[in-house]
Amino acid sequence: MGKATIIAAGLSAHGRSKTYKRRGLWAIKKKHGGKFPTTAKKAAVADAAASKKTPRFYPADDVAKPLAHNAVRKPTKLRSSITPGTVLILLAGRFKGKRVVFLGQLPSGLLLVTGPFKLNGVPVRRVNQAYVIATTTKVELPKLSLDKFTDSYFKAAEDKQKKKKGEEEFFKTEEAKKELSAEYIANQKEVDAALLKALSPELKGYLSTRFSLKDGDRPHLMKF
Repeated sequence: MGKATIIAAGLSAHGRSKTYKRRGLWAIKKKHGGKFPTTAKKAAVADAAASKKTPRFYPADDVAKPLAHNAVRKPTKLRSSITPGTVLILLAGRFKGKRVVFLGQLPSGLLLVTGPFKLNGVPVRRVNQAYVIATTTKVELPKLSLDKFTDSYFKAAEDKQKKKKGEEEFFKTEEAKKELSAEYIANQKEVDAALLKALSPELKGYLSTRFSLKDGDRPHLMKF
């Protein structure tokens, strides 16, 4: 049998019946019980490819993915310019612009600082080193017992202040004054008393003033 003459694309001179006989498809079908043979492996590959096919549409919102629980937390590295006794300038928060004395670094990586409170109103508190400027001024720290000032110490005080208010307290126009525990006040007085003895009159005046910028000041060129 010769090849069929192609009249047009997909259309030959022979009909479907003659083409069926010419290609010997009837013999293949008869050999396999009246059905054309299929390959299961090819079907499985086709299904796998279909499952991995990129979807045509994407969700409008980002789908939340669970966070990895095996992340290793590295200890926060303290800047070389920050050492015990260094005077820091706070750049954010309630006491922005105040000068404080660095006492030590807590296990969480946060800095333990104080005003002292008697000079500029900054109590012993935790700050992030990303929000401070380290100056070249240093204070010779006396012997201080800082073991009591831990992350849990400050967390307990913060949780106490963040207690949910009742409906009556929520609608009050005047906010009640936050009362500090006797232990907290005693610890602050102890640190202030020891630190004030180590400060000269010049340092007391320096810590009492607030840092601010004036018109024309260029912070990136200033030496603190």
